[in-house]
Amino acid sequence: MPKYHFPEDLRAAQLALHQTRATSEQYATTLPWSAEPMSGWESDKQFHSTYRSGKPDSPGYTEEQAADVTRFRAELLRLSTEVVTHPYWQSLSGPDLVDARMVLRHAHEVAESEAA
Repeated sequence: MPKYHFPEDLRAAQLALHQTRATSEQYATTLPWSAEPMSGWESDKQFHSTYRSGKPDSPGYTEEQAADVTRFRAELLRLSTEVVTHPYWQSLSGPDLVDARMVLRHAHEVAESEAA
């Protein structure tokens, strides 16, 4: 695997993207299952199974929750755009470009293992 010397601002943007995505996903686990108020449901028992799927009533998102989700999405879009459109990528082409993009996605893991 070739070594790439990513600019610090690109590495920082990629790490911020990872962290923001993780925080957003963690926050999403605390939200109601539906953004809008919606009645719950329960399915019929499936043939040869005792499992019944269903959901309780959802109160929908509060205004604050909806605003938080909107902020997370905007920040994820901003960081994704910053990473994808960084001028560094113009120095690579073809398979090297694809490989470098994949290496960058895990660059923070390599840095953490080398620091340990």
